[in-house]
Amino acid sequence: MRDAASLTSEEGVLGVEQWASGWLGRAWLAAGIGEREPERQLCLEVIGRASSRPSPHGLAAVAAMRRVAAPSEVSMLDGTINILSGSQPPPPWSDVPPFEPVASWRAVDAWDSEHVLFVEYGGPVPHTLMAQIVHVGGVLVEKLALLEPGAALSWERLREPGEVPMPMVECPVTETLAELAHALRITDMTFPRQDDEDFVDLRAMAWSRCRPHLPDWPDRQPLSDVDRDRLLDDFAADTTDLDDTVGRSLAELFLDYGEGYMATGPLCWSPDWVELFLTDWLPRKGVLDAGQRAALPEVLRCWIRFALSRRGVDPVWIAPVVAAVDTYLPGFIEAFDDTTAWGPAKQIAAELAVRGVDLSDKEAVDGAVRALNAERLARYLTGE
Repeated sequence: MRDAASLTSEEGVLGVEQWASGWLGRAWLAAGIGEREPERQLCLEVIGRASSRPSPHGLAAVAAMRRVAAPSEVSMLDGTINILSGSQPPPPWSDVPPFEPVASWRAVDAWDSEHVLFVEYGGPVPHTLMAQIVHVGGVLVEKLALLEPGAALSWERLREPGEVPMPMVECPVTETLAELAHALRITDMTFPRQDDEDFVDLRAMAWSRCRPHLPDWPDRQPLSDVDRDRLLDDFAADTTDLDDTVGRSLAELFLDYGEGYMATGPLCWSPDWVELFLTDWLPRKGVLDAGQRAALPEVLRCWIRFALSRRGVDPVWIAPVVAAVDTYLPGFIEAFDDTTAWGPAKQIAAELAVRGVDLSDKEAVDGAVRALNAERLARYLTGE
């Protein structure tokens, strides 16, 4: 409340929104994992103090939070503003309407692993809201920023030579805000919370701009069996020098990984996705026989070339992804043999493989798992 004293003379409404967004963001960041409404709690505390000791800066604090708060808090904030305004003048910016977007742009890197959004706003303080969103290992809003009007038009000019291309394309404002809202939703669900200072300070403001455009959860449709087989057949035809059986089995593994984890599509490989696949996912969850393990590096290189060529990526930007295989292969070799890092499914699969169970035979696997569970239960009951 002491900090709100500056708001009574603040003429720039954008600065007011930044002030409120920063306090709400810090409340969100400091909340424990089980706290579901930390911002509401802050609003209630501010309302309580502003109501118990009415003052111009108390009214300004409530009115500032009203501009960026979630819809669930609007009613109680409006009620408090109405009561407090009866005995003192409202702050000079209280009747300024919400900022309206006038245009938006979207930049996507060659691998579809990073998106940068620009939304330009008019009104009393023209500005641009920028969001950097990464799609590797999950969707995450990595950075938020307020920039000068026209910042999007300078984007490509300011890019350093040699950086992966991210061409700017103008998009409908509703589509850009919907993408931002979806990314914020997933970022909010990620723990530990995103603690980038700029993100925390602008999170509530960004939500207030895009929340009306929040889309339904996307309904991702897996590849049909026909499309999947056609893709694998095309890969086999494209890489005739590979062992058919081993090469196809590994290609199926790469495709499963892409469908299960790559939000932008199963063919959207990038250096970061190669790193996660080789040093994290495959050591924890993958089961490879000796032939597959020996062939893995070359088949993965071939799959990356095939996948990115199919997406139309320039060969210049396919090369760094292929090179990432050699970069992260030593980490894979070290992690793959570390049994303490194996997930439960991999531990069971490894046990079945030792017993000679054909892991491609569903009935055999189901029967072996039942027998394994029975053995473990028997050992537990007998204390062996």
